[in-house]
Amino acid sequence: MELPQELLQVLKYVADHNRWRKLECINLIASENAMSPLAEAAYLTDMMHRYAEGKPRKRYYQGTKYVDEIEILVSKLMGELIGAKYVEPRPISGTIANAATFRVLAAPGDKAVIAPVQAGAHVSHTKFGTLGALGIEHIELPYDSENMNVDVDKAVKVIEEVKPKFVVLGGSVYLFPHPVKEIANAAHAVGAVVVYDAAHVLGLIIGKRWRNPFDHGADVLTSSTHKTFPGPQGGLIATNREGLYKKISKTIFPWFVSNHHLHRLPATAVTAIEMKYFGEEYADQIVRNAKRLAESLHSHGFKVLGEHLGFTRSHQVVVDVRQFGGGAKVARLLEEANIIVNKNLLPYDPPEAVKDPSGIRIGVQEMTRYGMREGEMEEIARFFKEVLIDRKDPAEVRKRVVAFRKQYIEVKYTFPVNLDTFAALMRIPMILNLGM
Repeated sequence: MELPQELLQVLKYVADHNRWRKLECINLIASENAMSPLAEAAYLTDMMHRYAEGKPRKRYYQGTKYVDEIEILVSKLMGELIGAKYVEPRPISGTIANAATFRVLAAPGDKAVIAPVQAGAHVSHTKFGTLGALGIEHIELPYDSENMNVDVDKAVKVIEEVKPKFVVLGGSVYLFPHPVKEIANAAHAVGAVVVYDAAHVLGLIIGKRWRNPFDHGADVLTSSTHKTFPGPQGGLIATNREGLYKKISKTIFPWFVSNHHLHRLPATAVTAIEMKYFGEEYADQIVRNAKRLAESLHSHGFKVLGEHLGFTRSHQVVVDVRQFGGGAKVARLLEEANIIVNKNLLPYDPPEAVKDPSGIRIGVQEMTRYGMREGEMEEIARFFKEVLIDRKDPAEVRKRVVAFRKQYIEVKYTFPVNLDTFAALMRIPMILNLGM
């Protein structure tokens, strides 16, 4: 039978996407990463077809005995890496992890204090997202523009006056660590719980290049599993408080998740093991690369935020691009050259500027995963200069970007495993990697 045209169109889109994003683009989206081939193989298993409502060994479905063991193992591995006694891996995203946690800690009408939007609070922390959906009042901590962070002295006063049910730290634009210890001391004094959203920096925490929030007084850690932690898209919740864990765990099913996308679990386990053995080396290179990229962009004349603070201590770099037409225009121009970034609000932008903000946000974690180091960051900065300062035709720059990227297509910081052997072990055919 001849294949239908619709099917060929779908397969072509997939092949084109894989070729473009895996072979021809410099991906600098701060919220993305690439799994290793081994983790991808573990992801593409029969578990993607199955249901496992409830907790391991206490399911509402039969047929989950191996899923149960994987889920227990994931919790154990992630707990060891994070330094937490209790890990809940069933949230299917960081936002769902936040929702389940917030729902337990406060009722509609209660107050929550969050890191200011200027300091990078994720939309799920705000009245525009999950807090608003749950009917919890959102109150922002004061912002220190000089230090690009929470204003500690003023924040303590807000917490003392408001007496919130919980405080949220962590962010999606996250250059410098939030003052967890000082905020936790103030929060605990009024009976509030400290929630730390580690979605962007989980891999840096595991790699010991970012402060572990549990060491500074955080009560709950929420996260996604696909940013500086290079696993499949998903979420998790961790804590050292047994009672709090039990309450939060009960909200996952049936309130926020039915089936929790089981094929995530073995891929997350593989990634956790990779991070156990390679995480410190990987995190160290991420931080080195981000700093070098920021320094190189600055040397070419770009307005990189945080210069007086060393630009960044995370995987991110933030650039004010108003002189080049704003974030929306710049992101489009760079995409024409196969450089992928996202437009982003800067601390001094009004909220209504969200569609055309002053800045762009850059993350180096994926290109680091493909083996790029400081010298490659300097080359990437030169591509930025050619497109935005020299105003070269992005299509011409794209040719050199493609040639450059094709030197970096093998995932690093993983184990050398023959995937044919892996497939034979599992007795399943390997899925063709279309476009490769």
